[in-house]
Amino acid sequence: MNADLEKKIREALANPKNLGEMPDADSIGTVGNSDCGEMLRLWVKFKDDKGKRVIDKATFQSFGCETAIAVASMATELIKGKTAEEALAMKTEDLSGGLGPLPPMKIHCAELVEGALRSALDPVNQTAAPAPVATAPATTGTNLIDSLSQEKKSGVKITFLPPAAK
Repeated sequence: MNADLEKKIREALANPKNLGEMPDADSIGTVGNSDCGEMLRLWVKFKDDKGKRVIDKATFQSFGCETAIAVASMATELIKGKTAEEALAMKTEDLSGGLGPLPPMKIHCAELVEGALRSALDPVNQTAAPAPVATAPATTGTNLIDSLSQEKKSGVKITFLPPAAK
């Protein structure tokens, strides 16, 4: 990785945007990469803006490398105000925003974020009831690893990305 990218990633990690669970989310997407063990969950809340349903807020949790966290932080800012269709039209390189082009060995980090976004904005997920899908009750203090290991009755699906071509 070049020094400029490393600096931008450090800056994003020093002040990550939109980190954490969103109990009142309208939709949640969860993806994992079996090759590297990374997992990312993305919560999305919509609002009505002049008759259009747009993304009001997005948050994330990640078990992943610094690049995945930085890209998720950038992406949650970039998708605000977009419709689901507009957000889904964004390419992997768009989601990394101001980080700039990622080296080939780090592209999977942006693909992880894109996969979580696609999972969250999948019309099947959007029809599910928001509160039960998001997390267990707040009093249990669950986190991403706890919620992934609990049995789900609400239809949350975990999508594992295909192995990267080597």
